[in-house]
Amino acid sequence: MQTSAKVIAMDLGASGGKCFAGVFDEKGFALSEIHRFSHEPAALYIADRTGRVEERSYWDDLLIYRNIVEGLHAYRREIGANADSIGIDTWGADGVFVTEDGVLLGPMYCYRDHRLDGMIELVKSKMDPARLYEITGIHFQPFNVSNQLLWFMKNRGDLVRRGVRFLPAPTLFGYYLGGVTAVDSSWASITQLMDARRKKWSREVLRALSIPSRIMPSIVAPGTVVGELRAGLAGSIGINPARIIAVGSHDTASAFAAAPVSRTASALIISSGTWSLIGKLLPRPLTSPEAMAANMSNEGGIGNVRFLKNCMGTWLVQELRRAWRARDGREMDWEELNRLTGQGKPFAATIDPDDGGFYNPQNMESAIMDFCRRTGQEPPADRGTMLRTIYESLALKYRLVSEQIAQVSGSPSSVIHIVGGGSRNVFLNQLTANACGVKVVAGPEEATAVGNAMVQAMGLGVFKRLPEAKAMIRAAFPIKEFVPMERATWDKAYAHYRTVVK
Repeated sequence: MQTSAKVIAMDLGASGGKCFAGVFDEKGFALSEIHRFSHEPAALYIADRTGRVEERSYWDDLLIYRNIVEGLHAYRREIGANADSIGIDTWGADGVFVTEDGVLLGPMYCYRDHRLDGMIELVKSKMDPARLYEITGIHFQPFNVSNQLLWFMKNRGDLVRRGVRFLPAPTLFGYYLGGVTAVDSSWASITQLMDARRKKWSREVLRALSIPSRIMPSIVAPGTVVGELRAGLAGSIGINPARIIAVGSHDTASAFAAAPVSRTASALIISSGTWSLIGKLLPRPLTSPEAMAANMSNEGGIGNVRFLKNCMGTWLVQELRRAWRARDGREMDWEELNRLTGQGKPFAATIDPDDGGFYNPQNMESAIMDFCRRTGQEPPADRGTMLRTIYESLALKYRLVSEQIAQVSGSPSSVIHIVGGGSRNVFLNQLTANACGVKVVAGPEEATAVGNAMVQAMGLGVFKRLPEAKAMIRAAFPIKEFVPMERATWDKAYAHYRTVVK
C-alpha cells in the first residue's frame, strides 16, 4: 500500500476555480492553495433561424482550462515537478457534445440559460414523473442534464452523428488534459438519467427522452484512474504525466465527503456556497412517494447516498453585489457587505430563497422588492436590511428543509455540519444555529478540495475507505462551533416564515 502521495485538486465552482496541492505523509495531511481565479457565464443576444433574438448564457470553458494549466504551472513552481495524481470536480450540471475528431459542437451552455425554462414539463410529458423518480431518485430542477439533453435532441439532434458523445463538465476538462471520456457516479447520479441503485445509465429513461445511449460517457466509481496528463502538455509545463483520477467530481459529493461527521444518522450537512445543498448521508436511496413529494434528491456519494435538497444559497447576495456594482461603478468588498449586514434591521421581511423569481432575474434587488410586495410585506429600506433579510431567510429555509428530511427519513438531526466557502460566514452560521435550535459545526472551509484530495488518496491506496480520513481532516483544519441563541425570537420568526413560504 502506498503510504505517501502528492495530489493536485482542481475545484471548479459556478463563480470561480481553485487549485490545491495536497500532501499525504507520515505527518498527516496538508492542503495548500496555489492558484485561484474568478469566472462567470457570458450573456449573448443571438438571433435564431427565424430571426428571433434570444439571450443565451455560455461558460468560457477555454478560460477555465487556461487557469487549470496555470494551476499546474503553479504546482511545478511551488511544490515540484512530480505529482501522483490530478482530480477535477465541478458544479453539478452542464456539458458539451464532441465529435470523434475532438471538435466541440458549440459552446457549453450555462445551467441558468432560459432555453430550459419550460423543459421540466416536457420531461414529465415524456415519462411518468413517479416512475422517473423511482428509478433515478432525482427531483425536478430546470438545470437537470435530463432537461438539457432532451432540449439538445429536440433542437440540435441533427448534429448527433456517428462518434459524437456527451462530455459532462468535469469530463470535458479531463478530456482537455488527458483525453478522459468517463464520468464518476457522483456526477452521473445528478443528471436524472442514472439508475440510482445500479449506478448505470437507465435505458428506460434514455429511451423515454429519445437520448441515444451511445452518446453517454461510461460511469466509473470515485477513486478510479481514468487517464493521465498528455505527454506534450506535461512536457510544456515541466511536470510528469500524472494520473487523472475520477474523484467525487460533483463538487457537493466531495464537500460532503470532507464533513467531519461522527454519527451520520443524526448529522445534517450543508454544503454552503452559491447553492445550499442540505442533506443527510444514507446507506441506500430513498425514493418513497413522501420523498418525491418533498422534492428530495438521492445523489451519489463516496460509498453512500446524499439524501438532500438543492436550495438557493449566497447566489442572491452575489447577484445583489453585481447589481450594485453596475449601479455604483465599483464592487463592494465582502467586509463592507458584512458591515452593512450587521447594521440591517432584524426580521424586517422574509423571503423564500427558492422562489422562481430569484433563479436568474435581470436585477436581484428588484426581484426581492417585488417578492415582498407580492406577499404583503414592506420591502427592505436599505442595503444592509436587504442583505440581512437574505441571510435570515436562508437560515429559516435550512430549518424547514431539516424538518422535511427528518420527517421523510425518520432520522432527526442533532447537529448541523456546514462545509464549503459559506462555513466562514460567521453571521450566517450563528443564524443557522438560532433558527434550527441545534449546534452548528463549521468547517473545513475548503471542504470540496479536501474531499477531492481524499478520494485521490483512496484511489492511490493511501487508505482504503474514506471514514479512515475523518480524524485526519479534524487534525488538519480548524473547526468552529456555534450554539443556538434567542430561541423564542426565532420560533416566532419561523412561524411567520411559514405563512410566507408555503
